[in-house]
Amino acid sequence: MEGEQQQQQHKSRVAKVDSEESWYLFITQANNQGCPVFVHFGASWCVPSLAMNSFFEELAMTYQDILFLVVDVDEVKGVASKMEVKAMPTFVLMRDGAVLDKIVGANPEEIRKRIDGFVQSFRRPNVVE
Repeated sequence: MEGEQQQQQHKSRVAKVDSEESWYLFITQANNQGCPVFVHFGASWCVPSLAMNSFFEELAMTYQDILFLVVDVDEVKGVASKMEVKAMPTFVLMRDGAVLDKIVGANPEEIRKRIDGFVQSFRRPNVVE
């Protein structure tokens, strides 16, 4: 029962964007909550993109204070175009509606490293080392 609740909580942190309207809704909600957003732009015909889906789910379980969005570039072309996505998969890290980082390609180690760096700066913004 407890594992089931955790599964549902993590699933709520990964959302599929199926229209430009839902994109703006998710981004607006995240901005209002001060929540960073990590977006996976992919396509159903792209094998590396599909291979990253399970890794993306794993990231959502690890980084629970980030909203994870999945965008199929063929379904939501307007968003992909505005975000200047030209290759699959592309990952975009956003905060307050601004793009902070863009990662092109399926490199789980690099993606995790960049998210770790971002999360540390996000959690400790005023600490001087």
